[in-house]
Amino acid sequence: PSAPPAHSASTTAWRPCCWTTRSLGRGSGMPGLRPVAAGGAWLLGSLAGLAWILLSSPSWPQAAARVPALTAPLAAGWIAQTLLGALTFLVPVVLGGGPAAVRAAAAELGRGWPFRLAAGNASLALCLLPVPSAVRVVGSVVLLGVLVAFLVLLVRTVVRGLRARRGGASVSDAPPSAQPPAQPSAQPSGKPAGESRPHRVLGGAAAGLAAVVLAVAVGGAVDVRSLPVLSGAASGTADGAADKGVEATGETTTVEVAMRGMRFHPASVEVPAGNRLVIEVRNEGDDGHDLVLESGARTGRLAPGGRETLDAGVVGRDLEGWCSVVGHRAMGMVFGVRVVGGSGGSAAGPRDSAEPGEHGEHGERGGADGESAASAFDPMAEPAPGFTARDAALPPAAGGPGPRVHRRTLTVRETVREVAPGVRQRMWTFGGTAPGPVLRGRVGDTFEITLVNDGSIGHSIDFHAGALAPDKPMRTIAPGESLTYRFTAERSGVWMYHCSTMPTSLHIANGMYGAVIVDPPQLPEAEREFLLIQSDLYLGEQGGSADADKVAALRPDAVVFNGYANQYAYDPPAVRTGERVRIWVLAAGPNRPSAFHVVGGQFDTVHQEGAYRLRPDDPGSGGAQVLDLAPASGGFVELTFPETGTYPFVSHIMGDAERGAKGAFRVTD
Repeated sequence: PSAPPAHSASTTAWRPCCWTTRSLGRGSGMPGLRPVAAGGAWLLGSLAGLAWILLSSPSWPQAAARVPALTAPLAAGWIAQTLLGALTFLVPVVLGGGPAAVRAAAAELGRGWPFRLAAGNASLALCLLPVPSAVRVVGSVVLLGVLVAFLVLLVRTVVRGLRARRGGASVSDAPPSAQPPAQPSAQPSGKPAGESRPHRVLGGAAAGLAAVVLAVAVGGAVDVRSLPVLSGAASGTADGAADKGVEATGETTTVEVAMRGMRFHPASVEVPAGNRLVIEVRNEGDDGHDLVLESGARTGRLAPGGRETLDAGVVGRDLEGWCSVVGHRAMGMVFGVRVVGGSGGSAAGPRDSAEPGEHGEHGERGGADGESAASAFDPMAEPAPGFTARDAALPPAAGGPGPRVHRRTLTVRETVREVAPGVRQRMWTFGGTAPGPVLRGRVGDTFEITLVNDGSIGHSIDFHAGALAPDKPMRTIAPGESLTYRFTAERSGVWMYHCSTMPTSLHIANGMYGAVIVDPPQLPEAEREFLLIQSDLYLGEQGGSADADKVAALRPDAVVFNGYANQYAYDPPAVRTGERVRIWVLAAGPNRPSAFHVVGGQFDTVHQEGAYRLRPDDPGSGGAQVLDLAPASGGFVELTFPETGTYPFVSHIMGDAERGAKGAFRVTD
């Protein structure tokens, strides 16, 4: 017999690679290329977004604060999709088993790819848009479901491939003469394996987009008040609830209403009975507002400069209206529709509208349905085992004797936090904590603070430590915006910072406050330093925001140090006998003063509102028993503890101490 061809060995060696490439080239690998292409598009879009951020940001800190917005498109859009596309191509190659096995594995990984590709990218785009938080959450769930679906397909493919290997040799391992004849393709009209019919591709993509639309609908149903409402749809009950059976005249009354300064201008309008009322609403203020009528008609949330037409329908009775942004109604932002020439009046007696606080986004009485947080508050309740109080220890000012620049980004976040045992409130915070982060420096230092608003309503920041015109740096910024506040500390003291957006009292009561400590020149060292910020709590519903009516009526449910009732009574700060202890105190309010007192201790140093009232080396100096502070004022006291034991500290306004404004120092040798 003649010798085998010289190239037969190499033919055997390259045959698997050859048929793998041909198999994937016929289309079974194509579903893996599409997410790679989509990932490339997200990468290009992210790079364009980065370029826009760098070009449009007035400072590097502001640019750095905006860059994290690119995390989702880069991580989920580019990296995740590119990885999924690569796995769709590579896993069948690694599993092997012959052309048919490779095509089958690739087809399994590409199962439903039009749906997954459309739903995943559309839901990611949805999450990047300025949509209500509930819609964003549901969209994120859809995106997570798409990623999990691929992982399920991947596990199934790998398991089947491994079982096939254990079941026997692959088709490609057999000599060419022993390989079974190729089976006729199951694809119609010669369609390559793995390719989908056009109508199936379009149908799958349409189904994916439909899933995202459904996610928007579900999210909107969860938080319907946050969605823009078409004037016709908004008045679903307007024609029935507002007309009170009056005969329609066929005429339309159109009025213009402006929103500015926590008021509607005009505050009321007149409309002939039976006329259709159309209200042209425009926002001339510097905060977001809307207009809600008791009939159910309402506008969407209007940003400053925004306009919308509200069709209130045929009107046959007086109607009350208000702004539903939390706290705005309690501030007096109400509106009235007065009917003339008919029976007028309310459909249910002298007043059919809700009392202040019974409506509004987040709920004017707390923002959530369910148990009242005030009824759950027990001043004597103990926290759960393992409770750890917020660290009250204050680190010294950083840097040397020369002036330095302190740069910090404060991001507004809405977060549900426990404020007493078993009591939870949705706080508006600077940086996720209430009080916000502590800033410390020396006279002559410069503070450059970038405020980023990741909340759902407008916010601002007012630094008492800076002296400058408030028009621009303290202005209210809308959700998604940022600004940089720069000031030089020219005078010492413990200074308050807070949100100054109206109603300021509510924003402070809901957690938007903090302290800037500027050391007096030649401040002596102390072995221990602590910061206690006293504030008032006006509890709404469990998990809701503060009760605006209680804030306006000056009726706090609790008074606390560092954001949690009685926390230092259960986790006291530790000091030693003979150590000089300096305690900085700020009364953040918004309404309650403080009378700080340490039971069993006497102050030999008192520094209040920028000046020493008492120093141990003053001739004939005595001692002090209390540091009295009005809301928004601060200072510090110093003392030493003569012997071991537990020394309570309180606000000596004893009703406030009994509502949570107390703690203790644990003194050891």
